[in-house]
Amino acid sequence: MREVIKAAFPFTIPVMLGYVPMGMGYGILMVSSGYGLLWSAGSSILIFSGTGQFVSVNFLTAGVALLQVALIIIILNSRMMFYGLSFLDKWNGMGWRKWYMIHALTDETYAVLNTAKPPEGMDKQKFMFAIAMMDQSYWVIGTILGAIAGSLLTIDTTGIDFMMTALFIVLCMDQWKAYKTHEPVFEGLVCSILSLVIFGPDNFMVPSLLAILVILLVRRQPIEKKQAVEQEVRGENI
Repeated sequence: MREVIKAAFPFTIPVMLGYVPMGMGYGILMVSSGYGLLWSAGSSILIFSGTGQFVSVNFLTAGVALLQVALIIIILNSRMMFYGLSFLDKWNGMGWRKWYMIHALTDETYAVLNTAKPPEGMDKQKFMFAIAMMDQSYWVIGTILGAIAGSLLTIDTTGIDFMMTALFIVLCMDQWKAYKTHEPVFEGLVCSILSLVIFGPDNFMVPSLLAILVILLVRRQPIEKKQAVEQEVRGENI
C-alpha cells in the first residue's frame, strides 16, 4: 500500500493545498460559533462535505434541529448521486472500500479520479482508494488545525466561506487544461445560467443538474470519441 500512496500522492497535492487551508477556515468558523474541536473534527470525518459543513454552521447557531440540518445537507449534495453513477462499474469488487469511496466522493476527489492514471501494473482500485483517503485526511487535518487556532486566536471570520468557491474555480481551470474537449464545460455553464434565470437563485441547482445530466447522457458517445482521439494524439506526440 505504501507504493500506491507514493504514486497517488502527487495527484492529490492540488487538493491538499486547497483542503488544508479551507479546512482550517471551517475549523475556525466552528470554534467562533461556539463549537469545539470534537464537533469540528467529528463533522469532517462523518459528514465530509465542505459546502454542507460551512452551510450547517449557520443553521446550528440558529438552533435548527439536527434532522433538518441533515436533510438540508443531503439536498445540497444531491449532485453527488450523478457523480457516483459514473463510478459504479469502476468500484465493483472493492468490498468495504466501495462504501468508503461513496462516503469520500467530493467534487475535488471526483475531478482527480477522472484525470489521475495509476502507473502501469498498479491496481487501479487501490490507487483510487488512496486518493480518496488522502483527500479526506487533508480536510480533517485542516479542520483540526483550524479549530486549535480558532481557540487560541480571535479573528474576524467574515468571508471565510468563500474559500469553497475559490477552490472550485481552481479545479475547473485544472480540468480545462487537462482536456482539449471543453464541450461539457459550456453545456454546464449554459444549463446553470438558464436555470438561474428561470428558477431563481434559491431553486436553480437541482434543475440545472438534471439538465446537465440529460445533455451529457445524450452527448456521451461523441464526447468520449473526442477524448479518445485526443489521447491517441498525445500518445503519438510522446
